[in-house]
Amino acid sequence: FLGQGDTFRAIALTYRMGETTVRRIVYETCEVIWEVLSPIVMPPPTKEIWGHISSRIWDKWQYPNALGAMDGKHVVFEKPGGSGSTFFNYKKEFSVALLALVDADYKFVVVDVGAHGRTSDGAVFFRSRLGKMLTEGTLDIPVPKSLPNEPEIVLPHVIVADEAFPLQENIMRPYPGPQVVNNERNKIYNYRHSRFRRESENAFGVISKKFRIYRRKLQISPDNLDKVILATTCLHNFLCGDDEYLWQPGKLEASVESLRLEDIPRIGGRPSDVAYAVREQLKTYFVSRAGSVIWCTEEGDNYPVILKPSC
Repeated sequence: FLGQGDTFRAIALTYRMGETTVRRIVYETCEVIWEVLSPIVMPPPTKEIWGHISSRIWDKWQYPNALGAMDGKHVVFEKPGGSGSTFFNYKKEFSVALLALVDADYKFVVVDVGAHGRTSDGAVFFRSRLGKMLTEGTLDIPVPKSLPNEPEIVLPHVIVADEAFPLQENIMRPYPGPQVVNNERNKIYNYRHSRFRRESENAFGVISKKFRIYRRKLQISPDNLDKVILATTCLHNFLCGDDEYLWQPGKLEASVESLRLEDIPRIGGRPSDVAYAVREQLKTYFVSRAGSVIWCTEEGDNYPVILKPSC
């Protein structure tokens, strides 16, 4: 069901079982997968775990003090009976929101699923478990830390997100388009930012390709849909150590567009002065001797690229 994306009816006919029995087995199995596997493959982050995640992100993607890349998708399903417009989203389909924080190796660190499709843009994040814990200060984030090779600059740990999320002290988003035009420093920041942020998009690409239930509009009740989605995130983390599982031909970002996952719309809200200051300091660090990387710029590129031996 999860991997092949077959309907309950097709599975029932294949195994000569009742459709109701198949549904019950699938839902109960998904619930057990989450209860048993999540403490192992997705344990609640501690300061020690955050520290390991941050170090790995710096080593692999050269983004300092990062806790992960955040993204959200709407998982589309058939209208549930008696729900009215509760799950009706901005694309005029019925969905629940899946919000996830991803580490440097495509693994989900924190996931939150179940927000109704009609939930306002900002509320999708702020009502999520991750959003509440970040706001209430219960996420056990490490204390601010000096940047690599630059002991005099001490910054808080941050989540790297796209334009859909608010700029906050602990959430970084790229500079908007008008601020990038003819501004090389902002352009370099955006490249370093998006270079790691694509990890979250790639994680959704992998899980969508491997679990084919995301290729179609699901005929599942909202409560059971939560169980199914959470089970796939656990299995994804469990399989991430397998190189064959992670290997994907072509661009993973493009694969998401053809599947039944939709982006969460932009979240409004005015950033604080502290949030602006953190991003400005990161930008300054990225163009400094301590935090810069070796670049080469090819004609026609909008962004610089990491220097390779052939450059």
